[in-house]
Amino acid sequence: MKKASKVFTVLMFAFLFAPIAILLLFSFNEARSLSVFSGFSLKWYRELFRDTETLKTVRNTLVLAVCAAGISTVMGTAAAVGIHRMRNKYLRSALDMVTNIPMIDPDIITGISMMLMFVFVSRLLGLANSLSFATLLIAHITFCLPYVILQVLPKLRQMDASLPEAAMDLGCTPWGAFWKVELPELMPAIVTGMIMAFTLSLDDFVISYFTTGTGFQTLPIRIYNMTKKTVTPDMYALATLIFFVILALLLLSNLTDREDSQRIRAARKARRAAKGRPPMSPRRQRALYTAGGALVLAALTASLIFAVTETDDKPQVLNVYNWGEYISDGSEGTMDVVAEFERWYQRQYGRPVQVNYTTFASNEDMYAKLSSGAVSYDVIIPSDYMIARMISEDMLLPLDLANIPNAQYISEDFQGLYYDPEGVYSVPYAYGIVGIIYNANVVDPADAGTWDLLWNEKYAGQILQFNNSRDAFGTAMYRAGLDVNTTDRAVWDDALDSLMEQRGVVRSYVMDEVYNMMEAGEAAVAPYYAGDYFTMLDAQAPTVDLRFYYPDPTNFYIDAMCIPACCQNKTLAETFINFMLSAGPAIANAEYTYYASPNTLVYEDPDYIDEMGPEAMEILYPGWDDFARQYNAYAYRNLDAETLDYINTLWETLKIN
Repeated sequence: MKKASKVFTVLMFAFLFAPIAILLLFSFNEARSLSVFSGFSLKWYRELFRDTETLKTVRNTLVLAVCAAGISTVMGTAAAVGIHRMRNKYLRSALDMVTNIPMIDPDIITGISMMLMFVFVSRLLGLANSLSFATLLIAHITFCLPYVILQVLPKLRQMDASLPEAAMDLGCTPWGAFWKVELPELMPAIVTGMIMAFTLSLDDFVISYFTTGTGFQTLPIRIYNMTKKTVTPDMYALATLIFFVILALLLLSNLTDREDSQRIRAARKARRAAKGRPPMSPRRQRALYTAGGALVLAALTASLIFAVTETDDKPQVLNVYNWGEYISDGSEGTMDVVAEFERWYQRQYGRPVQVNYTTFASNEDMYAKLSSGAVSYDVIIPSDYMIARMISEDMLLPLDLANIPNAQYISEDFQGLYYDPEGVYSVPYAYGIVGIIYNANVVDPADAGTWDLLWNEKYAGQILQFNNSRDAFGTAMYRAGLDVNTTDRAVWDDALDSLMEQRGVVRSYVMDEVYNMMEAGEAAVAPYYAGDYFTMLDAQAPTVDLRFYYPDPTNFYIDAMCIPACCQNKTLAETFINFMLSAGPAIANAEYTYYASPNTLVYEDPDYIDEMGPEAMEILYPGWDDFARQYNAYAYRNLDAETLDYINTLWETLKIN
């Protein structure tokens, strides 16, 4: 029995810590792959410390966590004392129950409800932006408070009620009795509550996502938004550093054992006795330590807030909202486009500008934020069908092309397209085409070339499929020659039948997981976007030989730069769009993202052509004779709400079965 219990304990700890061990290992991986270890290197640690945006989000996260933990600890302790001293037991029970609600409520409900409240209040006050650092801090204090209260309350109930009464009988004021008697007794619970509040704030994603404003991004949100492509290995390096810092603190704490503590206390008592002073009581020591800790916490909070808010001069502010991992950010020696724009603007106009660059994970997330009125952005980069929807709902401003002269370099193939036929509201940023990626070491090239490969039983268990309804249904509809934008439910039913038939050969329905699975050879076939194929190609294992082709027909999409109706500085926004279309930034963005550019300054540039290589140029720029016709015929369009609901119902049927 003892042996079985030990084995079970070992297995349990192995299960818990195996993911951390893998994370530590791959933070030292020489290659970009997150699945195949190709050699020891500190490359990603160097990249981490060059990544100013990630370091900024780490600072933001620490600032938020320290402020939320400090404030919620003070408020929670005061609230716990107040609740404990209530004489009306029914009111006390009611407050106990209310305190539990934020912990029981799903985070998404708390996040959405708080966002709506902030929007409502900001509209009453006439504020331009509903969400900011202040709203994020309030949200974090709100969900941290109950944990502090529930740590302190039990300690109050355990404490001998006669102790503060005795202190007051001996001449203490109520405040003096609380400070000298109650607070030292409560200190372990207060510290525990503060640590819990700090940890919860540090780790929160859902509530932060709905209550954060422009210009302030926390680390969990940044990592989530990276899933536009894939989480880069420098995040593994950051997680490793955090792990070892925590481990060092734990070891330092454990090394100070009881014997050392007793020896130190004995020495202090001896020194105090030698000076003719009575020994300091443990309670007095704890009170002094508490006061010192509070001062340190206050100083740290003030310094962190000062680091965030300090500026030499008040610059103009430009709020940019883009997909994650969709702009050259200075990593791996690339151009930091945002920083370069700030420097260029200072030189050109003699005025400082600050770009608050934040990211979203989907068109729908972006639309929800803007339509709620919770935030104000100056430049956004949505996809084609979402642009059409936003135009129809008067959510975009027409562009003054006189302020965007570089728009002349956009290829004629990208003019007159369905989502913005007059080219009034958008300027194309990048485009992509869906194709099929396959491992030539597993798949017979004779089987490639059409959508049928995704249904080929020869490769059962090695085929991946999109884990979103529109793209998955699209593969079936393109294969059968059906209209991907139809509202005829019978056509969508036919597509469902095809996906049900495919289900037996599909290994998994994936999105971002496709990178690791294809790079490591865990799967052999997957539909995905052309630009992402080259990201996988850079990280593929030696045993994998990835290839790519376009089935005919297939999906096209375009992401374009727009100015939303909530824009606060339209001229500055148009200046930024024009800068993004200039040769240097446009080429840097195209090389970084691997997506095709509609900008002639990019795809006609000899250095860009050499850098990308002939295979990439052939795939990214296939050179169809009539791109506009192909695009208008096969690109996804925004469907009515009833059709979208029906598609989601069919998708749930497929996934449940």
